[in-house]
Amino acid sequence: MATRTDRLALPKANLLRFPDRRSPEWTVSAAALKACPSQRVCSLASPRVPVDGWQLDRPLLAPLRYAVKTVKPSPRICHLAQPKRARMVLIEAPSVDSSTHAPGVPTPPSSRILQLASPKQVHAEHAFARPVSGPVPDRVLKAVASESLQTLARPKTRQALFEGYDPYRVSPAARAATASPRLMELSLPLPRKCKSQ
Repeated sequence: MATRTDRLALPKANLLRFPDRRSPEWTVSAAALKACPSQRVCSLASPRVPVDGWQLDRPLLAPLRYAVKTVKPSPRICHLAQPKRARMVLIEAPSVDSSTHAPGVPTPPSSRILQLASPKQVHAEHAFARPVSGPVPDRVLKAVASESLQTLARPKTRQALFEGYDPYRVSPAARAATASPRLMELSLPLPRKCKSQ
């Protein structure tokens, strides 16, 4: 059990562990002890006066009169007090034939329900998806690529930028090329986008 001296030593221990934290005890200056509050401070310190006409909150459970406690509801009020779903069951209960709608007796579905429940048939010309791994013919397995195919299959060798490759150089064949009439036609803008001058 901590004694009074131990309780007084706690703030000092807190200051040693947390030097930036202020102590809960501080000294009050002599001027603050001798100060007298002004009239404005006294008016601000006074509690707020309720507005004229304000009334206390009404109790949650108001006392009921003896006539209200002993009254008996009419059948109409009892009918209206029931939830809507229960009311509909009570209204429809006499008109339902118990022999046709007895619980546990299966009711055969109509022809339209059976038609809608039948699965959709696949079209006669529908082609199913091919398997990912299919059989490879023997002639494809034994085929040998020609020298021309092997040449075309090799990637184009190009010098790197640090080896002197210039990506902006235009070849002489591209400089001497002439556009075909079809290319010239495609390069013209659309007539509807041309502004009339």
